[in-house]
Amino acid sequence: QVRLVESGGDLVQAGGSLRLSCAVSGSGFSIDAMGWYRQAPGKQRELVASITGASSTNYADSVKGRFTISRDNAKNTVYLQMNNLKPEDTAVYYCNADLTVVVQTAPLIRSSRNYWGQGTQVTVSS
Repeated sequence: QVRLVESGGDLVQAGGSLRLSCAVSGSGFSIDAMGWYRQAPGKQRELVASITGASSTNYADSVKGRFTISRDNAKNTVYLQMNNLKPEDTAVYYCNADLTVVVQTAPLIRSSRNYWGQGTQVTVSS
């Protein structure tokens, strides 16, 4: 069974840094694209950053120049390096992955699936 396991959320002062990690566990999958979303209290979930299989990246305007998304294909892990954090960055951060998974082995059938992690809390104090 495929799972996304996030880590790295914490309480940090404004101007500080954090690195979030999201590891894809399980078997019979390949990673197409991954991303980080966040949801602050009373607000809709929003895309923070994404990275494709070709390592093309995309960022929300509010985090450009401060956050960097990267991936380690050997570890099936995506990272979000967050620098110069601001109180408005406070939110639950969720990892998201577009995977191609094996749903049947004989005959071999693959399917595209989308997965979410459980979320990790990032709190930035002023």
